[in-house]
Amino acid sequence: MMRALLVLLVCLSMSSCADNEFFQEDALATAQELKGKAAAGPDSAWVIAGRHYDRSGFHRFFWGDHNRALWAEPVKLPIFKLDSLHGGLRVVEKGGGFQTTSFDLLDSTGRRYAFRSVDKDPVDVVSPFWRKTFVANVLRDQTAAANPYGALVVPPLSEAVGVYHSNPRLYYVPASDTSFGAYAEAVRGKVFLFQEKYEAPADITPVFRNVLAFQDSEDVLRKRFSYNTHHVNQRAFARARLLDLLIGDWDRHKGQWEWAVTAKGADTVYVPVPKDRDQVFFNMKNGLVPSIANSKLFARKLHAFDDDFSDVKAYMINGAYINNRFLNELTLQDWQTIAREMQQQLTDTKIEQAVRRLPPTIYALAGKEITHNLKSRRDLLPKAATEVYKLLAAEVTVVGSDMKEIFTVRRLENARVEVTVERRATNTLPARQLYKRTFHRGETKQIILHGLDGEDTFTVSGAVDESIPVKIYGGLGEDKITDTSTVTGLKDYTLVYDTDRGNDILFGSETRDMTTDDVRVHAYDREGN
Repeated sequence: MMRALLVLLVCLSMSSCADNEFFQEDALATAQELKGKAAAGPDSAWVIAGRHYDRSGFHRFFWGDHNRALWAEPVKLPIFKLDSLHGGLRVVEKGGGFQTTSFDLLDSTGRRYAFRSVDKDPVDVVSPFWRKTFVANVLRDQTAAANPYGALVVPPLSEAVGVYHSNPRLYYVPASDTSFGAYAEAVRGKVFLFQEKYEAPADITPVFRNVLAFQDSEDVLRKRFSYNTHHVNQRAFARARLLDLLIGDWDRHKGQWEWAVTAKGADTVYVPVPKDRDQVFFNMKNGLVPSIANSKLFARKLHAFDDDFSDVKAYMINGAYINNRFLNELTLQDWQTIAREMQQQLTDTKIEQAVRRLPPTIYALAGKEITHNLKSRRDLLPKAATEVYKLLAAEVTVVGSDMKEIFTVRRLENARVEVTVERRATNTLPARQLYKRTFHRGETKQIILHGLDGEDTFTVSGAVDESIPVKIYGGLGEDKITDTSTVTGLKDYTLVYDTDRGNDILFGSETRDMTTDDVRVHAYDREGN
């Protein structure tokens, strides 16, 4: 109670208006800040990514040290030259979410690049009322928890474990730059991250062998649930998610992924391409107010990068929607195999070389600690993979498509349940097993099946003493649902949700009839909006 009161008093003491002069005008370092460092040269500049995050000890006591020292340290960066880099670039679109200033750039070959400000202004994520108050100051100040140089370390680690990646580079845009025309004021004097985008066939490089195109998550989700010929490579996605854990990247929602499109016979398979590594090596582990804010009771996802995985669930929160849909096939053995392979691939030498990609002045401040943490987390990766599996296994949703599928549930001895989904053969498509997994009662509390559209068939069988409850949502279309299973005890272990007309349903002793005349029973969250 006293702690909460103290926090309130601190907040009230800072309840002034928003500071409209919060951000530095120019990242260019002064002679006094350089303290005798050698001249940068004609094509480079000594810059400070965010001197405004360098605050007093009193401020840090309440609001944390974070990565303030890195933001305030001079680094030597190349000067961005729009008209000469990659043979000359042009601005095709100004983008950015609520926080980042960004541009889409295009070279003469049609290759697209992202140009994004390293510093952020998160004030627009709150309502207009709060933007004029101390809340704006607090939000802006807490950007100091991000590591402005962390993305530079990711490519070698990604390459080591076989995960697609971009190749970010940092540049300084001089205060005198005019190449951005009407957008000049948005870029002058700032540090920007420049990296490839993967959206169109022109963006395919030799690294993407057998890749036909790229899709964003919205398109992948739509096609996955519309057609049973579209699938996600779940092992590749699990590998990418374990890499996220390794580097402490907690912000992995569906918008943080592109997908490489590949073909396998008549089917399309999507392979993940991570993007936007803004939260790598995030550091919010001290300061009175942040220590309360990022506790398990509040903003748990804001978990600091250190030498272990003390809270795996925190790293899974922002990606929960896409995790539950694209990681529902894998067994514990699958996760362990992938984790051990990554351990072997991430040698000490590769980790050390990756961290050496930090600017020398930044490496001098944080390089050894980051290297130690990465090695320690690598050694703990199988344990973290087990935790991920347990979180995902607690409740599993198995989803069909708008085409016809056959769902088969077999209640097995020792409280196991086997679920398979098959595609029916058509004149143009062969039959195919789309899904198969055996669930264990000690790990999984509930299995949910969604047929979506199409005339689907659901069969539940098996006579056992213990089992796992199964919810069946037939979806649109005339479905056939048959439950002949039995489980010892009075509880109903098969719950059938569908409309009460137009379906062929054979209820058994384990079936609870949840049918209704309300068509909302067919609803399924396909987009996660």
